[in-house]
Amino acid sequence: MTIEQLKDLQDRLASLRRYLDVDQRIHEIEDKTQESLAGNFWDDPKKAEATLKELKSHQTWVDKFKNGSLAVDEASVALELYREDAMTDGEVDEMYQIAMGLIDEMEFKSTITKQEDELNAILEINAGAGGTEACDWAAMLMRMYLMYAEKNGFKVSELSITEGDVVGIKSVALEITGDLAYGLLKGENGVHRLVRVSPYNSQGKRMTSFASVFVHPMVDDRIEITLNPADLEWDTFRASGAGGQHVNKTESAVRVRHLPTGLVAECQQERSQIQNREKALVLLKSRIYEKELEKQQAEKDAVEAGKMKNEWGSQIRSYVLDDRRVKDHRTGFTNNNTDAVLNGDISGFLKEFLLWDGSNVSGNNE
Repeated sequence: MTIEQLKDLQDRLASLRRYLDVDQRIHEIEDKTQESLAGNFWDDPKKAEATLKELKSHQTWVDKFKNGSLAVDEASVALELYREDAMTDGEVDEMYQIAMGLIDEMEFKSTITKQEDELNAILEINAGAGGTEACDWAAMLMRMYLMYAEKNGFKVSELSITEGDVVGIKSVALEITGDLAYGLLKGENGVHRLVRVSPYNSQGKRMTSFASVFVHPMVDDRIEITLNPADLEWDTFRASGAGGQHVNKTESAVRVRHLPTGLVAECQQERSQIQNREKALVLLKSRIYEKELEKQQAEKDAVEAGKMKNEWGSQIRSYVLDDRRVKDHRTGFTNNNTDAVLNGDISGFLKEFLLWDGSNVSGNNE
């Protein structure tokens, strides 16, 4: 690490302090902590929960900044010790790499700034045309997102699932809970294309399959959405996924349709029909909220990819297994370790999408 590299870290840290408004966040933490200690704090549960979520958000950013600041200070001390022959060049470089990694991560996360970015996510996968092959591909994508969630400390709940006739799944809806879940995953909206030598083709031919992914923000009490009961149409049915005798024998799963918009949500996660109704309403509100976000945006964004058809030319990403290449057609980002990607290593794609301004679309769907 050189003096210039240390100065660059210090300048980037100072810029982040201003951009993230760390001093104001510290002030907000003090105010909201005092507010939470008031005797009447829980008189309004919804307001109290919103305050605690806001407090957690501020605390998360301040903690990230403090960790980065500490790492830069330690790198500075290490450089001084190196000059006194008390540390090796390798040890100093290790401290520099740690500090740079934390600064890079903060700069990346600071691009996720919209109100909805802090919400949990609902991720849906639907198999495209192609029968067994497409259903297997949808199941592979589901596994990829489950492994990504596990590696990044997200909690996943299965809201609904429809199994494939032979293997895999026709569709699934997952609730992904964690810090900036929607903000990180929103770029996954669109059609994902798989090219491989199919294990289901007796002639060993190269096959192409499609599956669509939709990511919605899961609304919480910070976002007010009022639904008229007269606008809702309810159905009950038996859960289609594996869930034991209770799931198979009772119509605990529910489906709700919002008549003015035609939007539909269903949930079979819980044993209780009442609990499924509550979760389905949250899911419906999330879709209505996303629809409103789309109306408010002047330019096309990642959500627009969800309107694509599951066919040639509409994919956002191709997974070509025999060529060992996964390529995002919007950003041009490529990872040649296909096994790692399908095992949940998709952070590179997520980061590149969030840093991408949309001005240079590769247009290459090879």
